[in-house]
Amino acid sequence: MRIQHRTPEVRVPRLVGLMAVDARESARARGLSLEAPDLPDFHLTVVEYVVRQYPQPGTEVPRDSAVHVWFDLGEGDGGGGVREPRGPAPPGGGLRRELDEPGAPYSAAPHTATATLGPP
Repeated sequence: MRIQHRTPEVRVPRLVGLMAVDARESARARGLSLEAPDLPDFHLTVVEYVVRQYPQPGTEVPRDSAVHVWFDLGEGDGGGGVREPRGPAPPGGGLRRELDEPGAPYSAAPHTATATLGPP
């Protein structure tokens, strides 16, 4: 069994891009705690994504330090997930496509083709 020595300082992990629940776990594994100034109920947050952190990844800080994280909450109460409807709308087609007028399906003028094979 390998004994790991606890150092007084640890490196801050990269938390940007992680969901809140994963960021908390990553920080806890290094002996750090997270604080979110823009999210008072951070301890309940699960699917919001970290968009900024301080101190920056790789910075050495004392064990048991707090790392501040911010989330892109967007409009409304939260920023998790995709909001519908998205713009611009997809191009028309499918069930909304207008059908051609009745008649011959291929009403283009007849085409005569001549092919030349080999030398003249």
